[in-house]
Amino acid sequence: MSSARPTFSMTPRSPRLTLPPLSCNAHCHIFGPAATFPYAVPRDAAPADAPKDVFLALQRHLGLDRAVIVQTLNHGYDHAAAIETIEADPGNHRGIALVPLDVADSELARLNAHGFRGARFHLTHTMPGTETIDDIVRFGDRLARFGWHLQLHINGEQIPDCAAAIHRSAVPVVIDHMAYPDASAGLDQPGFIALLRLLEDENVWVKISGCDRATRAGPPYTDTIPFVQSLVAQAGDRAVWGTDWPHTKLDGPIPDDGLLVDLLGDMVLDPAERHRVLVDNPGQLYGFP
Repeated sequence: MSSARPTFSMTPRSPRLTLPPLSCNAHCHIFGPAATFPYAVPRDAAPADAPKDVFLALQRHLGLDRAVIVQTLNHGYDHAAAIETIEADPGNHRGIALVPLDVADSELARLNAHGFRGARFHLTHTMPGTETIDDIVRFGDRLARFGWHLQLHINGEQIPDCAAAIHRSAVPVVIDHMAYPDASAGLDQPGFIALLRLLEDENVWVKISGCDRATRAGPPYTDTIPFVQSLVAQAGDRAVWGTDWPHTKLDGPIPDDGLLVDLLGDMVLDPAERHRVLVDNPGQLYGFP
């Protein structure tokens, strides 16, 4: 086991909100256990184990039937831990890969067979990758044959410099965590306005996740509600939701995942719209049956 302190609650509350069948947690991670799936050379320190069995129990507790496992730098290009979790329920689990731009087509085909449906790239100030946005978009041409998409981990203020390339993408582009708005800066902050403009392109999607990162007020994160509501109003047919479990590299208190589910009910009031965000949109984007 990793010696690091867990970044997730082992006793989340039971949500008050009842989720529709086939609801999807579209952004979560699996770490370890290190004894079985060793961590890659860490950027700072190895994370606490957040293994499959703990994650699956949490999904049941929250009333979530589907999940998208996003590969992280903690396991690098070794997707074994994610694959084990996907194969625990291959009809209801999908993956987002972490691959180099020169990855072999045979490796993409192998990951595709294991349920991966996209590739993620880091562009944020805190986790900058070595790839340029133009390189990433060109790489997307190779993903088209598999029906994959690009997922961009990016800050809102970076969007204006990246928008032209994103608009050229041959595959859908998903923006992580609402591009990290500062909830105290209001809806008219330049980075958030840039995200809303980017979403005028129907090839661009957004994850309405990371409210625990955008908040400046802390739990229950009500200061983030207007941001999610604006995004759903702009692109409700291209928005997906996720918990971001196990909440690594987070400043502030450990989130309660039951609270995050209930927050979704406060952010997306219309049950039909919640169904779209939780069921219909993930079904389309990730190819769930």
